[in-house]
Amino acid sequence: MTRAPEYVAPEYVTYAHMDELHELQVPRSEARGELNFILISHVKELLFRAVIDDLDTARRALVRDDVADTCLALARATRTQRVLVACWESMNGMSVDEFVAFREVLNDASGTQSFAYRALEFVMGNRPQRQVEAAFRDGHAMLRAELLEPSLYDAVLQHLARQGFSVPTECVEKPSAQQHESHPLVEDVWLEIYRHPDRHPDAHRLAEALLEVAYQFSHWRATHLLVVERMLGGKSGTAGTDGAPWLRAINEHRFFPELWTFRTRL
Repeated sequence: MTRAPEYVAPEYVTYAHMDELHELQVPRSEARGELNFILISHVKELLFRAVIDDLDTARRALVRDDVADTCLALARATRTQRVLVACWESMNGMSVDEFVAFREVLNDASGTQSFAYRALEFVMGNRPQRQVEAAFRDGHAMLRAELLEPSLYDAVLQHLARQGFSVPTECVEKPSAQQHESHPLVEDVWLEIYRHPDRHPDAHRLAEALLEVAYQFSHWRATHLLVVERMLGGKSGTAGTDGAPWLRAINEHRFFPELWTFRTRL
């Protein structure tokens, strides 16, 4: 009998390590939905990293006061965020009984433990003290490195200050690991930009790009809440989280807060 030739992986497979990638999904049960759950979880993790990369690119462009490159990177991030939102549609294809069939094998595993997701929140500026302390104490190296950098919103405010806008000194010079707190004078800056977009076209363009990033993140959170309610109802989440109630609370948070609040006054 003729021996089959040995498989030689094509360049696409070797370049991107596709064979290794497909070995990473190892279900712990025979339940039909678990493989899809793991696959989509992996996709989301990789997309988090893609968004982080684009937001970091935007941040570095802001250091150069290059608004064009900043907005280009933010637009790429927004496109990827829309794919992240769409990931929940695949999860929604699973019925509640299919999910319950393997939920117990998750043990204490929870999406809240994702260091890539936490890094994304840190990049955008959500740096609550408790999370910052935990990251410095025993967090992933990615989180510790991120907290040594100003957040994207910090970089925006520093850029606006260099352009002559009256951004408060305490917002520009605060420690990088400290969370930005909403400030009425920052709200005044955005109000000025939107009242006179013809005078401040770059700042107006930057604001719109930032708001779209924040909007898509809130869209992702809101869709997450609906999926959890569909799957869990009023059950607690894994790893001791409160499930839907916790997600409802976090849905109230807004990145770049003054970009939302100034609109009441416009």
